[in-house]
Amino acid sequence: MVDISVVMITKNAERKLEQCLVSLRAFDEVVIYDNGSTDNTLDIAKAFGNVKVFEGEFFGFGKTKAHAATLATHDWIFSLDADEVVSAELAEELSNKLLDEKVCYQVRRDNYYRGKHIKCCGWYPEYIVRLYHRRQTNFSDAPVHETVQTKGLKVEKLHAPIEHYSFDSVADFLVKIQSYSEIYAKDMQGKKHVSIVAGLGRGIFAFIKSYFFRKGIFCGFEGFTIAFFHGLGTTVKYLKLYEKNHPR
Repeated sequence: MVDISVVMITKNAERKLEQCLVSLRAFDEVVIYDNGSTDNTLDIAKAFGNVKVFEGEFFGFGKTKAHAATLATHDWIFSLDADEVVSAELAEELSNKLLDEKVCYQVRRDNYYRGKHIKCCGWYPEYIVRLYHRRQTNFSDAPVHETVQTKGLKVEKLHAPIEHYSFDSVADFLVKIQSYSEIYAKDMQGKKHVSIVAGLGRGIFAFIKSYFFRKGIFCGFEGFTIAFFHGLGTTVKYLKLYEKNHPR
């Protein structure tokens, strides 16, 4: 896989980074663009011979990932998060794949919570474009929920998955809600207006959708927790937006 660069952005990503990088030993280049880690992220990254570490500013997820891709040697970019693990099957599939510059490749992401593969709450199946040719496209400028732009290009699904270990505990949900809601509120300040009641209503609907419509009710503690934080995260981001739109 000499023609594919793995690219990821990190900040305080020590929790799963070593497991992630071990799964990437078949790639000759892994680019890490770090945004001010204060834990052992950089030490872990520098222990791997195929990893190149860069440090710089965070511009929002979309712009930062697009910038990180410019630091790679190869034009084919495989975008990965530091809490994701490439399966051996996917590494093998990529090593044998004839890639087409006019195609963006989707990967199935298998999401785990507390070590369990979650197949409810909209977490499965989840396909995300992660492999693309940087001369053809790149990430959108969205500060959160960024995506690779696919207009004018074909999209093809790869067969093997990546494993996503984003949450091990309730605390992990709280950390992510705090981070993502703050970015969202800052970006939408003055551009979008929502009332307190509307924000609460959207949060309640997000819980109902995840827990009932997307069958979280059948997934025990994990299903309830995921649905609960879907609802809470939605409410918090709108309350923060309301707060920023109505300063004291």
